[in-house]
Amino acid sequence: MLDAATTAQLKTYLGNLRRPIELVASLDDSAKSAEMRELVSEIAAQSDLVTARFDGTDARRPSFAIRADEGRAEAVFAGLPMGHEFTSLILALLHVGGHPPKEEADLLDAVRALEGEFHFETFFSLTCQNCPDVVQALNIMAALNPGVTHVAIDGALFQDEVERRKVMAVPMVFLNGEVFGQGRMDLAQIMAKLDTGAVARAAEKIAAKDPFDVLVVGGGPAGAAAAIYAARKGIRTGVAAERFGGQVLDTMGIENFISVPHTEGPKLAAQLEQHVKDYEVDVMNLQQAVELVPAAAPGGLQEVKLASGASLKAKTVILSTGARWRQMGVPGEEEYRNKGVAYCPHCDGPLFKGKRTAVIGGGNSGVEAAIDLAGIVAHVTLIEFDAQLRADAVLQDKLRSLPNVTIITSALTTEVLGDGGKVTGLRYKDRASEAEHVVDLEGIFVQIGLVPNSEWLKGTLALSPRGEIEIDARGATSVPGVFAAGDVTTVPYKQIVIAMGEGAKASLAAFDHLIRN
Repeated sequence: MLDAATTAQLKTYLGNLRRPIELVASLDDSAKSAEMRELVSEIAAQSDLVTARFDGTDARRPSFAIRADEGRAEAVFAGLPMGHEFTSLILALLHVGGHPPKEEADLLDAVRALEGEFHFETFFSLTCQNCPDVVQALNIMAALNPGVTHVAIDGALFQDEVERRKVMAVPMVFLNGEVFGQGRMDLAQIMAKLDTGAVARAAEKIAAKDPFDVLVVGGGPAGAAAAIYAARKGIRTGVAAERFGGQVLDTMGIENFISVPHTEGPKLAAQLEQHVKDYEVDVMNLQQAVELVPAAAPGGLQEVKLASGASLKAKTVILSTGARWRQMGVPGEEEYRNKGVAYCPHCDGPLFKGKRTAVIGGGNSGVEAAIDLAGIVAHVTLIEFDAQLRADAVLQDKLRSLPNVTIITSALTTEVLGDGGKVTGLRYKDRASEAEHVVDLEGIFVQIGLVPNSEWLKGTLALSPRGEIEIDARGATSVPGVFAAGDVTTVPYKQIVIAMGEGAKASLAAFDHLIRN
């Protein structure tokens, strides 16, 4: 299962184990079980602190548990944790084996202090870049607290269970048999949902903070660059982010980040966060800004109010709240969100194996999604509003070469159809003939661009008709002392490398404003 280089790396990692662990596999006669037996055996062979058994009684087969402390610490994988989840496997081995997780000490103490029984199940796919954060966070909890158990389930391998439990998007988390959450969550977010007092305690700490010289709102590429450039000037810098990494976390392959031939969104986001933390930057994650109160007089303090009830003050503010996926805004879309309507083909595509799907949007992201899905699903219908596709020619050529793809142009999606529980089709109108048509399918992937996260700023500073923050060549907004950068602004071409440059420019402009005022 593992090549020589990976095996050597695994052996090195297992050298960090602090207590014995036991791998207990539950297998059947399937080919996947044979692969799991091989994987478990290879892991056990790399350390004297790891033993393997193949007499497990788990109903999900193949699956294996990682156990320590007489079973009081346990993480379970139902399916082969390869692809994006291989890192989750390594970390589970280490954390169950007593190696301390790289999380804030206060957060880990809160996990240990949780009282009650928490039985988590996470459905993931091996191509999902959002799933590892959830799997790893819940595995940490299971390793630290005997009252917490966690099973990570490969949805593509356990299709019957996916159908029965109506899992149509990953990661999907169940707690004690009931839906707990869907989508990317880190340990802090999960604990915030479990520990009802966590938000109030965080708000109290934030409210007590002294004013910043520069406060960055948003933790994507633009926000990270702004924070680093400000911190390097030796001034008091803070970052308030709803989720550090921003939309980069939802990006699969990145091949146009100059000097880096290929990387993936979650990896880049982790590197951005680590780079920021290398400096004296006060990072306040899971904080949503809801109001900007400009300084009452020149040289006064700007105020940013947060959803938690706390507020932050600063001499200058850099707004870098980014953008989010645009929705179609048609009947049925919200009702069937995560019930067949999806926005991440890499994450949720494997759940539609052998089924009929549609992609809405004929730009690069839409055509790339259709190409990816065509290798998994039975059929893809691509629906584009314009009279022709807008994607790069090389992508269009690839798409047209695929036998299980239908391309429909000059089409307006008017309704998502369903049976009350899941998507059954969509209705669209031919813009040339005005005729309406219905496409029978099980999944719809929406890829029609971005919407700036600027609603909270309406009436406070100048926005374009599209809701983007209007800025000048230096990143300055219409409010003195407030700057903006990245996808939330009027700067054209929403690209990671551009956002980083804009963040650096806005930070330099903010510093210049400080020394001149």
